[in-house]
Amino acid sequence: MQRVMIVGQPGSGKSTLARKLGERTGLPVVHIDTIHWQPGWNERSPDEKTRLCLEVEARDRWIFEGGHSTTWENRVARADLLIWIDRSATLRFLRVLRRTLLHRGQSRPDLPENCPELLGNLPEFLRFMWRTRKTARAKMRQLLSTAPSACRVVHLRSNRDTRIFLASIGNSTGHASQD
Repeated sequence: MQRVMIVGQPGSGKSTLARKLGERTGLPVVHIDTIHWQPGWNERSPDEKTRLCLEVEARDRWIFEGGHSTTWENRVARADLLIWIDRSATLRFLRVLRRTLLHRGQSRPDLPENCPELLGNLPEFLRFMWRTRKTARAKMRQLLSTAPSACRVVHLRSNRDTRIFLASIGNSTGHASQD
């Protein structure tokens, strides 16, 4: 395992899984939010996001969590493991609310500096999550169905699935243990 692609909707646990997987494997972790946002919640242009994603994807080793679906085809073609964290909308909404409250006024570890969690941004983000819940899920299902045969696909639907998956990964070896 050298290149891991993690997708899922907001609040599904992508960043947490990426960190845990990075600790176990020693692979460098890249969070899409550090590409999407610049300090002060300034969004990068689509072209700059694409360029930065392609730079990461060209590296030999990575765990890359998150969206920017414009580059998914390239990313999945390079990945040897694709993980889809597929959790209920209710759970994801609760997790987003919790992380907003826990990190209120601070930047989360998966965000650039000076991007503090703000309660005022929460209603708009929750509306975005609601509007895209079905289309985003369909897009991820399509991604899994088109993954190359050389790319192992893992579909995590519960905390138990995630624990079992993590237990199957060796520590700091850069290789998955045999299932």
